[in-house]
Amino acid sequence: MLPLDYSAATNVAAASAAANDSELMTVREHLLRLDPSGSRFASVLRDTIDQLLNGEVTGRYDWKTLFKTEKTHAGTVVEINLQREFKFSDGVDMDYQIAGIDVDCKYSQQFGGWMIPPEARGHLCLLVWADDYKSQWSAGLMRIESAWLNGGNNRDMKLTVKAEHRNRIMWLWRDAELPENILLHMDPADRAAVFAQPSGQGRLNELFRRVQKRRISRNVVRTVAQQKDYMKRVRGNGGSRSALRDEGILIMGDYESHRRIAAGLEIPAPGEGEFVSVRVAGVPADHTARPSVVLDGQRWACALAEDARQTAPALPSHTK
Repeated sequence: MLPLDYSAATNVAAASAAANDSELMTVREHLLRLDPSGSRFASVLRDTIDQLLNGEVTGRYDWKTLFKTEKTHAGTVVEINLQREFKFSDGVDMDYQIAGIDVDCKYSQQFGGWMIPPEARGHLCLLVWADDYKSQWSAGLMRIESAWLNGGNNRDMKLTVKAEHRNRIMWLWRDAELPENILLHMDPADRAAVFAQPSGQGRLNELFRRVQKRRISRNVVRTVAQQKDYMKRVRGNGGSRSALRDEGILIMGDYESHRRIAAGLEIPAPGEGEFVSVRVAGVPADHTARPSVVLDGQRWACALAEDARQTAPALPSHTK
């Protein structure tokens, strides 16, 4: 996330407009109080894209595979999901009331592609952009004026913001990190190997085998397994945790005990609804050459290529 004064410091046009627009500043401050880091906003956008892809049913992970009607519907779903997350009141003339002020919400997968309806002129718009290929998103506020819009000839008379006037957007978050779509960004050969497996369990095993030290979301697991009981396919007692133990692969979930293991190994810790896998190898008790953890009396470190394949330690039974 950019510093809160980023726009004011680097964007004279936006700062000048905001200085004379108390409503814009009120909405901006309210949104930043609700979500200082932008993490809630990012989660809504990640969940919305995943909702549209509907991987559990379709197996899709790529925005380009959505139907045109689904892409058209994306803006409405973003609008709805933001309202649910932040509990915005319905607007009088626009989508929301934020801090008692009418605000319209416009989303675009293409930066600058926000479609502004005629009735939004004179009102504040919350302009949202997310790109799953760049793993970035932005959200900013702008008071809509006719002079700042391109002409249009579509049936509903919606217009776009002229490129030269995008500097009038007061950014709340600019090019912030969107939680990664692992299936979209993983090595194509590895992805092909995952989906070549005939069963959901086999696909998950291959995913955790090939994608290590990276956060894997629950939605990715759902998409790969394509089964109603997808979470069971991760756990021990027949799931990926037990299937990969003999290869020395640990699969950590969002338990605090698992996060401590990840921290000790100095690899990304799983967040809520996430998993991280890693292959480990036993090391001497006095080992200090690389980060390590002690589990069940044995010290373990992330395995190196030259390490012999070893059985991974069993995690506590309550975390399986």
